[in-house]
Amino acid sequence: MTVQPYRQDYPRPQFERSEWLNLNGEWEFEFDDHQVGNLEKWNIAHDFTQKIQVPFCFQSSLSGIGDTGFHDTVWYRKAFTVPAAFVGKRIVLHFGAVDYMSWIWINGQLVKVHEGGHTPFSVDITEHLQGNENTIVVKAQDYSQDQTLPKGKQYWEEESASIWYTRTTGIWQTVWLEPVAETYLNKVKLTPYIDSNEIKIRAFIEGRLSDNLWLKTIISFKGAPVAEEIVKVTESELMRRVGLHDFNDHGRGRWWSPEKPNLYDIQFLLLDGDQVIDHVNSYFGMRKIAIEDGKVCLNNRFYYMKLVLDQGYFPDGIMTPPTDDAIKQDVELTKAMGFNGARKHQKIEDPRYLYWCDRLGLLVWGEMANAAAYSENYVRRITSEWQEAIERDYNHPCIVAWVPLNESWGVPNILVDKFQQQHALGLYHLTKSLDDTRLVISNDGWEHIKSDICTIHDYESSREVLVERYRTVENAVQAKPANRWIHVPDYPYEGAPIHVSEYGGISFKKSDWEGWGYSAAQSDEDFIERYKSVTQPLLQSPVVQGFCYTQLTDVEQEINGLLTYDRKPKVALELIKQINEGK
Repeated sequence: MTVQPYRQDYPRPQFERSEWLNLNGEWEFEFDDHQVGNLEKWNIAHDFTQKIQVPFCFQSSLSGIGDTGFHDTVWYRKAFTVPAAFVGKRIVLHFGAVDYMSWIWINGQLVKVHEGGHTPFSVDITEHLQGNENTIVVKAQDYSQDQTLPKGKQYWEEESASIWYTRTTGIWQTVWLEPVAETYLNKVKLTPYIDSNEIKIRAFIEGRLSDNLWLKTIISFKGAPVAEEIVKVTESELMRRVGLHDFNDHGRGRWWSPEKPNLYDIQFLLLDGDQVIDHVNSYFGMRKIAIEDGKVCLNNRFYYMKLVLDQGYFPDGIMTPPTDDAIKQDVELTKAMGFNGARKHQKIEDPRYLYWCDRLGLLVWGEMANAAAYSENYVRRITSEWQEAIERDYNHPCIVAWVPLNESWGVPNILVDKFQQQHALGLYHLTKSLDDTRLVISNDGWEHIKSDICTIHDYESSREVLVERYRTVENAVQAKPANRWIHVPDYPYEGAPIHVSEYGGISFKKSDWEGWGYSAAQSDEDFIERYKSVTQPLLQSPVVQGFCYTQLTDVEQEINGLLTYDRKPKVALELIKQINEGK
C-alpha cells in the first residue's frame, strides 16, 4: 500500500520554525511477539516483512495493516536523508507520541528511551549521523493487559466493549527532524495577566551562552506592532514581564474568549551579536480563568461553560486524526451546536486540536489518560507523564482546566483508601505547583478530594428528577447519581461551583454502527425531546454553573453521539444550538 503521506501539517504550531522535515509516510515494520528483536539486534540489521504508514498505529486501517490483535512489541525502520539546508546545524529528532515505551536508534546507536504513551520527546542526533544517508530504528513496547498503565479508553481485552475502545500501540503522532543552531531557544512559557495587561515570558536557552547573546521579542496584534524589546542573555533561563501598551477597550476588544478568540503574535529572535541564530514564531491569548465569589469567571465575568465530551477517536485512525481538516471540522461542529467548550476525555490530544481551539475559540478541559488500577508503579507512571502533558500544553489559551483523574479510575478504592486519597490530593497540588493560572479538578465526576469545581456525572433521563436534584446546592451535593458520593466524607464540600460534567448519553442509531447509550431515542423528534429534557433543567437550575454533554460523536460500540462516528449530524445542528442557548 503506497499513499501520499498523511499529516503534513506543522506538528508544534505554538513554537514554529520555518525549517523542518516531516518523516511521516511509509516505514518498514515488524511485530516482535516472541521478544527476539533485542537478542537478534534488529536495531542493526533485520529483514522487515511489513510496511506501515506513520503516524497511524498498526491497529488502524490508515496504517495499512489494521490488525487489532495483541502485539505488544513492534519495530520500525526508516532511511532518511538530511537536507542540504540542514548541514552545519544541530539536528533534533522529534516524536509527537509513541505508546507506550520507546527506544530510538540512529545508525545502530541507542540515542533515546522514553516512557509515556501520550507525550512528546526529542533527542539531538547530530553526533550519531553518518553523512546525509541515515537510518532510524524504533522499538515500541505496549503493555496491553496491564491495568496500572495510564492508557485512557484503550481496552485490556482483545475486542472493544462497553466504554472501552481499540488499543493504540507504537507511533501515533508525527515524527520529524528540525535543524537548530549550536545555541537555540529550547522552549518558552507564556503567562497572561489581563488585570495588569502584561504577558509573562520565561525563555529557556539551550547550548553555550556567548558574551554577546541577546533575545529579541516582537509582539503584534493582527499585524499592528504592540511591543518590542531586546535583552541580554546571561543565564539559560530568562524571565520578563512585557506590558501590552495597546488600547484594548478594557480588554473586551483584545482579550481571548470563545466568542472573540483574539490572539497576539509573538516572535523570538536569538541573536549572537548582530546575527540571528534562531527565529521562532508563536502566539498567545490574553485571558483569565478564576473563581470569584463562588462563580467561575472568564476574564473577570461570570461564564457558563457549555461543554461537550469529546473522545478524540476516528473510525480509520483510532486516536490519530486522518487530516488537519478533520481536526478543524470537529472544533467547527462543536461550536455550530452552541457549545463553547470541550472536555477532551481520557486523552492528551494532538497539539493541532488545541491550535484550532485557540484559533476558532473553544474552551478545553485537558484530561489525563488514566489507568484502571492502583499501584506504586502506576503512581510513578502517571505523575511523570502528567507533568510532561502540562508542560507541553501550558501556553494554549483554550485550556482553562486540568483533570488528572476521572471517576476514580486508577484509584478505585479512594472512598476508603488513605493512600489513594493522598494520591488524588497530591495530583491536585502537583498540578497547581506547575500551573496556578487554571482550575484543577482532582477526580472528575464523584468522590472528590479537593477540586476547584464540584463536578458531577449524572445520566438521569427524567426531567422531573433533574429539576429537583439541582434545585438547591444541598440536593446536588448530597445526591448519588451513580450510587457514588460526590465528595469523600473526610473531604466535605466547601462551596465550589457546581458543574454537571457528564450527562445525557442518549443513544440514537443513525448509521450502520450498532451500540448502546444511557437512554435511547427512536426518532429525530424523540431525540430532540430527550435532549431538551436533560439539558433544560441544568440551564434553568439556580445552582448549576456549567455542563458537559456526553458526547460529540459515536465511538465504536457507543452510539450516544450528537454526530455519527464519521461526523454526520444526527439532527440539525441548529436545533441543538437553540436548546443549548436556552431557546
